[in-house]
Amino acid sequence: MCGGCEGCCPTGKFSVGGGPGTAVQQMLMEGLGARSVLVTGANRGIGLELVRQLLEMPNPPQWLFACSRSPEGERGQELRKLASSHPNLVMVKLDATNLASITEAAAFVEDHLKDTGLNVLINNAGILKGMTLDTVSEEDMEDVYKTNVTGPLLVSKAFLPLLRKAAQGSSQKGLSCSKAAIVNISSLLGCIELVPATYSKPVIAYRCSKAALNMLTKCQSLTYKEDGILCTAVHPGWVKTDMGTQEAVMTVDESVRGILQVLPNLVDEHNGTLVDWKGKKLPW
Repeated sequence: MCGGCEGCCPTGKFSVGGGPGTAVQQMLMEGLGARSVLVTGANRGIGLELVRQLLEMPNPPQWLFACSRSPEGERGQELRKLASSHPNLVMVKLDATNLASITEAAAFVEDHLKDTGLNVLINNAGILKGMTLDTVSEEDMEDVYKTNVTGPLLVSKAFLPLLRKAAQGSSQKGLSCSKAAIVNISSLLGCIELVPATYSKPVIAYRCSKAALNMLTKCQSLTYKEDGILCTAVHPGWVKTDMGTQEAVMTVDESVRGILQVLPNLVDEHNGTLVDWKGKKLPW
């Protein structure tokens, strides 16, 4: 997923829970601390690498649900390989642009979890169309919004009962990913304050959709806080993926390692905020 432009990604040390070394050590000792995690758009790029690195943790999730539109298709090959050697990995058919598909996926996941809830929902599925103000069309805007904004909204609503169940079943105080969390993979290209510094890549539909996703995250944080559910948006950096292009400055491995260092350290103060892969808070 494209997360920014070269020279525009914020720098600075990891800012939640200590420096990079501290975060890595804590992650290796404790893992994410979540019994169950679900990732959308898990068949490639950041989503696939999130699945791979979560499985490699010393204490991986008991259930890891990897969602994609066509688990049995060609693009699901890597996930199928992982699933063949990791019984805790469950492939789920989920099209974030199709409500019936989302509803069926939620029922399928609930079946696996039995009486327990879902700890972490990572809304990672997204698309990018490189259109300028002159070239963007109505269809472009609708397609991108449907995947990047409406998709996370509908997926979050469908899995909300399972997130609530996880929160209710936890004895932990405060908000955290080990209790219950919605993590929306966003982008600094959706930060209105940073547009002058990042506008070398207009990508109008993508920018507008990520700004809307940021607003959705803020609204979710205010609505679901009383349920004990943490809601945070994460900027993964400008990553070498199909969306980020090979000009990007980061590898998928680097981005995901950063994200998985950040997630265990998110607490109440990060509810309703946008942070980058280093844990640094970004402006809206």
